[in-house]
Formats: sequence, structure tokens, C-alpha cells
Amino acid sequence: MATIATSKMSSKGQVVIPEEIRKRLGLKAGDRFVVLGEKDTVILKTIYQPSLDEFDELIVEARRQAREAGLKRSDISAAAAKARRRK
Repeated sequence: MATIATSKMSSKGQVVIPEEIRKRLGLKAGDRFVVLGEKDTVILKTIYQPSLDEFDELIVEARRQAREAGLKRSDISAAAAKARRRK
């Protein structure tokens, strides 16, 4: 069940996430967030570096999708070279 709490923004734009919510979500100093804002709503979504196992799963899925799309290694190399030239 969601915990509701209030917080206040400092003059530096910092907002404290209440302790009970930090503990329940396992948040710690240095955690990173994506911040989404729309009208009067602000959403913080934690982001994390995937483990090596998760990264391996991502690579397997990317390769599967590339095969289904008919991409070849040469297509990837050509796209990377084209993107580098644009800089």
C-alpha cells in the first residue's frame, strides 16, 4: 500500500523523500532518478545500472529483434559510422 507523506522544496530545489518511504523502497544516498513533470505532478522513477546477468538478457533480446528486423552487422556498422560523421 502506498505511503502518503508531505515534503517541502528548499530554496535550492531539493526535496526530501520521507524516511519511511526511503526505507520501504530501499533508497539510499546516491541513488539516481528520472524526473517527470506534467502540470502539477512530479514523478521520480529510480534508475539503476543493470547487473551483468540483466545486461546479458538485454543483449540477447536486442540481437533477437535485430534478426527479426533483418539487420546485419554491416548495417549496424554503417549506422554507427554515419552517426559519428554527424558530430
